[in-house]
Amino acid sequence: MKIEFAPLNIPLRRRLQTVAVLQWIFSFLGLAQCCLAAFVLLALSDWWMVALLYASWLWLDWDTPTSGGRRSHWVRSWSVWNYFRDYFPLKLIKTVDLHPERNYIFGFHPHGVLVAGGFGNFCTEATGFSRLFPGLKPHLLMLPFWFRVPIFRDYIMCGGLVSSCKSSLSYLVSHPKGGNVAVIAVGGAPEALDARPGALTLQMRNRKGFIKLALKHGAQLVPVFSFGENELFDQMANPVGSSLRNLQNQLQSIMGVAFPLFHARGVFQYNFGLMPYRKSIHTVVGRPILVAQTPSPSREDIESLHEVYLQSLSDLFEQHKHTYGYSEDQHLTFI
Repeated sequence: MKIEFAPLNIPLRRRLQTVAVLQWIFSFLGLAQCCLAAFVLLALSDWWMVALLYASWLWLDWDTPTSGGRRSHWVRSWSVWNYFRDYFPLKLIKTVDLHPERNYIFGFHPHGVLVAGGFGNFCTEATGFSRLFPGLKPHLLMLPFWFRVPIFRDYIMCGGLVSSCKSSLSYLVSHPKGGNVAVIAVGGAPEALDARPGALTLQMRNRKGFIKLALKHGAQLVPVFSFGENELFDQMANPVGSSLRNLQNQLQSIMGVAFPLFHARGVFQYNFGLMPYRKSIHTVVGRPILVAQTPSPSREDIESLHEVYLQSLSDLFEQHKHTYGYSEDQHLTFI
């Protein structure tokens, strides 16, 4: 295979975009391990008292990821996120105004490999969320496992990331004054294993927990489709029933984390590596679904609202697919 190297005369702006995305990839794949190792080394060094003080504070702060987190407007507004946005580029599209005195659940689709659109749009201000939706605070839900890692948990909470456990979602959407947006990558880890260019299959048929909580708290449901999310990485062939897929499913059931074997391009060449392709991402926020609060929803209530949500998501895709390069015969498939 002939390797295609990046030219030497690339503008500084594009080099900075690459660096911004590279640090984001590192944050996903290696920062948690580095933070844990740093904490252990600190505990074993002459500075063990600092580690003890942090551990004491961590114990006191343990419930913060399930209680709205601890966001930082300063971190969300770092210039590095503007370069991250421009690498793809990434754009957030509003279709209707959202009332700032209500709580919302954004269903983000598709999950993709690393939820790049979810992070860029809802964990930073690079695409102007606060300008487009004044009075609303987005919170991207992430597996609880990551909030147990010292130091790393504090960093990711700065962007607005919170735990994806039931109590965390309930806390957000039960806020009496409204203004909270809980963003859920509904397909979760299983959907990440099918994230590859051209994929339009969404794990939705058995995803009804967020529907139940929306009914229980009267939170409005908003379908969100991120066009281009699955175009960022290729993935090793792992059809259902294959040895690789069975192993991935077993690891996911044990650890709760997906392990897609993805690849795309490198930093200095375009043939292989873990850097995403420079493909446009257009994240379209759809029209909210009005939900009447039902403290004890029945199975019929949940099934009915779930079907309404699937139809709204499908309509959102059909309405915008031509604008973002999809053909007439491409449709969403729910499994």
